[in-house]
Amino acid sequence: MTQPAPRFVLPTFEGPLDLLLHLIRENRVDIYDIPIALITQQYLERLAEWQARDLAVAGEYLVMAATLLELKSRMLLPQPAGQEAEEEDPRADLVRRLIEYRRYEGVVDALREWEAYRSSLYFRGAFENPDDYMLPTAPGSLRGPDLVAAIRQLMRDVGIEESPVSAIVPRRRVSLRMAMVTILRRVRACPEGIRFTDLFEPPVALAEVVLTFLGMLELLRQGSISVTQRRPMANFRLRAATAGDAECKTTAA
Repeated sequence: MTQPAPRFVLPTFEGPLDLLLHLIRENRVDIYDIPIALITQQYLERLAEWQARDLAVAGEYLVMAATLLELKSRMLLPQPAGQEAEEEDPRADLVRRLIEYRRYEGVVDALREWEAYRSSLYFRGAFENPDDYMLPTAPGSLRGPDLVAAIRQLMRDVGIEESPVSAIVPRRRVSLRMAMVTILRRVRACPEGIRFTDLFEPPVALAEVVLTFLGMLELLRQGSISVTQRRPMANFRLRAATAGDAECKTTAA
């Protein structure tokens, strides 16, 4: 059984500047202060590795290798006597080229992301006939029962049980005496007094309000409670009559 041929995964570079940026990022060095000796050595090692694998090396890579060797030699040679110390850095031109290339590299990456996003979108053609899509229901064909059926189906889908609706309202057996007993019990339970509206619990029927009002008047006549009203049309406040009250009085403020 023959052994499978080895497979090599090699990084691809767009050019010598791309390879230089890769080496700078790999060594985590400042692009404005490139260690020319280190970067040149790694650059030449990468070219030698490609040539050892019988890979063709483009001429632009060789031109950059020569440029790096020239910069390395200029950085290593001592400056002649009398030369100004503030001479322009030999790496300045290379740094400018790398910064410009990095700027365009960022633009290219952004365009690639936009292209990938745009390829995931699908639009309807401008010349497609919009009449080729037919609505499941013609406009104006629905009626009230159809809407009720749709609502019931929606309630069943979400698990809401529909309770039967009845128009029969059970009759409450109430009397004036029962209303008086209820009022007196509530009033005695609140020594500070209770408002007339607090005697009811919603929903309240009109007949219950009338019967409670009559019960209040009867208790007031008997002297069992006292009623105060701060101003006309205001709410009543009911209190239990004290033992010393000779008669029931209604005061208005």
